[in-house]
Amino acid sequence: MMNNNPNKLDPQKIVAEFKDIPPMPNVMVKALSVIKNPTTGIAELGKIMQVDQAIATKTLSLVNSAFYGFRQQVTSINKALVILGMMKAKNIIMSLALKQMMTAQGSRELWEHSIKCAVASEILAKEYKVINPDDAFVIGFLHDIGKMLLNSKNPLKYSKVKYLAAQGNLDLINVEDMQFGTNHCVLGALVSKKWQLPVILTNCIRYHHDPVQSSLPTVCGIVYCADRLVQNTMPNPMFDSKIMNKLDFNINDPVALRETILAKAQIFIKEMSTSN
Repeated sequence: MMNNNPNKLDPQKIVAEFKDIPPMPNVMVKALSVIKNPTTGIAELGKIMQVDQAIATKTLSLVNSAFYGFRQQVTSINKALVILGMMKAKNIIMSLALKQMMTAQGSRELWEHSIKCAVASEILAKEYKVINPDDAFVIGFLHDIGKMLLNSKNPLKYSKVKYLAAQGNLDLINVEDMQFGTNHCVLGALVSKKWQLPVILTNCIRYHHDPVQSSLPTVCGIVYCADRLVQNTMPNPMFDSKIMNKLDFNINDPVALRETILAKAQIFIKEMSTSN
């Protein structure tokens, strides 16, 4: 069937023409390079973090907070890295490195939602052993990155999209498609490819609203559930039964889990938001 939508935009063209989203932040590129290199270690990652005073300060603040609950006071980045491990440190760097971009191109609300979804994904992955929890954190954090492109392309129109979806209790993807001719899942997956992120991450970004369509439905289902658990207003129903029936796990008490997730995520957000 021919698509006569006058608002139809080519997702590839949007990404190619989008000049306001910079490449992956330099500190994140360096951190990923160190982590991928088997000959480098914590000392090298520590040097990268110490160059960025905000990242160093807020990492120490988070390590000494109730988020991790370590008994000992940690006063140096290298010691923090030993306790955290490189993957958790990478997640902190990513959360901070992308904060400015997400806030400027999307909104503060987008960044906070991304943190909440990251924490939820990590907790669910740890509980159901579907994927490495540290990897789940990354997927949860980046799942809505495509919203930045739509918002930057036309902020007024995207505000209208969010308003229409909220007021009419409509599916956000459908409203985005109607207004832009594409949606944040498609665009987010293209950004992920542009940044040369892992295929599993691109797949989950693309299908987090409909994990059944993914080649990795249970992994993608972790992000689907996390995303719905941390919405400002609880969805009703919380999960689509048709989707949950296809996954390899089941959440028995989503309300209690939601409270636990939001409480923990709020600690992370607070520590990442404090002034240096």
